Amino acid sequence: MTKMDFQIKRVYEEPSADDGYRILVDRLWPRGIKKENLKMDAWAKVLAPSTEARKEFAHKAENFEAFKNRYIFELDNSEESQEYADSLKSCGADKVTLLYAAKDPHVNHAIVLMEWLKGRIG
Repeated sequence: MTKMDFQIKRVYEEPSADDGYRILVDRLWPRGIKKENLKMDAWAKVLAPSTEARKEFAHKAENFEAFKNRYIFELDNSEESQEYADSLKSCGADKVTLLYAAKDPHVNHAIVLMEWLKGRIG
């Protein structure tokens, strides 16, 4: 199989032809978007951080490093997350776009998840 590319994108951005396989990676449905209006191929709640981790993080930059470590620990220790990641190999796409709703494009869980998936799938 060829190398799989990953990118992240806010759910509020317009979809594009080069998005590939689009996965919503938030545990909660994004505010202000109707389910029928979000172009996505899957909703992977299993890859989202736990509610406790999300609340501790509170989307504050000063909490990001601790959140990142906890979230990676959660992913590494979740059989469901690992199985989902492995299943992406057979989705048939060369590119996967991870969709998230957080406002900050530099401090969010999708960045951590993308790096984790790259390390696992490449």
